[in-house]
Amino acid sequence: MLYDANPTLEGVKTIDEARQGSVFFKEYGVLSNSPGLKHFYIESYGCAMNFSDSEIVASILGDVGYAPTRNMEESDLILVNTCSIREKAEETVRKRLKVFALMKRARPGIKVGILGCMAERLKKQWLEEEKLVDLVVGPDAYRDLPNLIGGAEEGGRMVNVLLSREETYADISPVRLDSNGVTGFISIMRGCDNMCSFCVVPFTRGRERSREPFSIVAEARDLFEKGYREVTLLGQNVDSYKWENPETGERADFADLLAMTAAVHPDLRIRFSTSHPKDMTDKVLHTMAAHENICKYIHLPVQSGNSRILEMMNRTYDREWYMERVESIRRILPDAAISSDIITGFCSETEEEHQDTLSMVEWAGYSMSYMFSYSERPGTLAARKYADDIPEEVKKRRLSEAIALQRAVGLRYNQGEIGKTFRVLIERDSSKSDQEFCGRNSQNSMCVFPKKEGLKPGDYVMVRIKEVTSATLLGEVM
Repeated sequence: MLYDANPTLEGVKTIDEARQGSVFFKEYGVLSNSPGLKHFYIESYGCAMNFSDSEIVASILGDVGYAPTRNMEESDLILVNTCSIREKAEETVRKRLKVFALMKRARPGIKVGILGCMAERLKKQWLEEEKLVDLVVGPDAYRDLPNLIGGAEEGGRMVNVLLSREETYADISPVRLDSNGVTGFISIMRGCDNMCSFCVVPFTRGRERSREPFSIVAEARDLFEKGYREVTLLGQNVDSYKWENPETGERADFADLLAMTAAVHPDLRIRFSTSHPKDMTDKVLHTMAAHENICKYIHLPVQSGNSRILEMMNRTYDREWYMERVESIRRILPDAAISSDIITGFCSETEEEHQDTLSMVEWAGYSMSYMFSYSERPGTLAARKYADDIPEEVKKRRLSEAIALQRAVGLRYNQGEIGKTFRVLIERDSSKSDQEFCGRNSQNSMCVFPKKEGLKPGDYVMVRIKEVTSATLLGEVM
């Protein structure tokens, strides 16, 4: 369930008032009064990897007698899976912890824990200074949760934020929380070796390591047999996936893994996220072209359209390199959609350099983009080396300009789809009407269309596009 409400908690006196103080999060589980079970309530923020991690946590907790619940008033354990990518995300979590503090006053037996990327950086503040939580658990320490919970129940304030060079959770079968039963995530690797100067991920998730491919394929096959029809392969940089059998020397790269996963079944669609331009190879593109069930959609973050800023960001490519990769995608996968990430107002960015980013949005013709103004993160190379010298109002104005342009470019992209017919996987009812279904085509565009008798989520249908908005394709089943 998604919430979007006023985050201000000043003057909150009751739990009901506190519940209304949430911002964006996802809460999982079922309303449950299972006898003999304890219940945990979990909120996940940030990237798809965090939502995937919450499913691993649910599996670990299920093995020690905890069931998920959507009702935090009945929970024995409240967990927040955190994101550190932007300052706003950390502010949101801090406000949520104040909500949970009210819960603890009413029910002192409740334990509150912080998971994920914020755990290492702010553990001292939360455990010792503000005393807002009972346990702090880093993304490589989830197997230790039963021990940490036991220590917290005995009155301790527990912490394990050790990073690992081996942990991939490959042997843990995730509990699919809040699932539509049609689409699912599969984590193929953890950590990141790219040291982008603005990014905190290498410090919060550790070095890069890849799961062995056979466990990934087995997980995909299991999901298909359970009725799922789409999986998304997840990693901080999936294109750098690499595995070697220490006994035989057998190797697999990301293109090999894509082909292996696509071979599970023709009706299992494969997506992946996220790609790094420096590692996006033609081999991957040709593999995508060779398999109809590998979706023709690539999220290829550019971050900036200016070469000097890209060098300061330590992205290890320049404007020309990125444009060559886009041209390769267009050549090998002419029907593919490309999306991006963009940061406005990075350290020392000039107006001319900002215009380079806008021109990249226009030239690349992104179907959509995730856009943010620069948010300095403590401990990163940029925070240590560069002055955060762009005024906030300039950052926001540049962000508004980028968003407005992307909206226009996205609408133009969608208008080009009018009259085309796509194979669409039905995911669920439309958010606006229970008389309509919605689902995505191979290019990741959301399609909305009237229901027809006999169709259900998980079915594939051919949809002819009749009209569009900047975000949605509207059509009818053929």
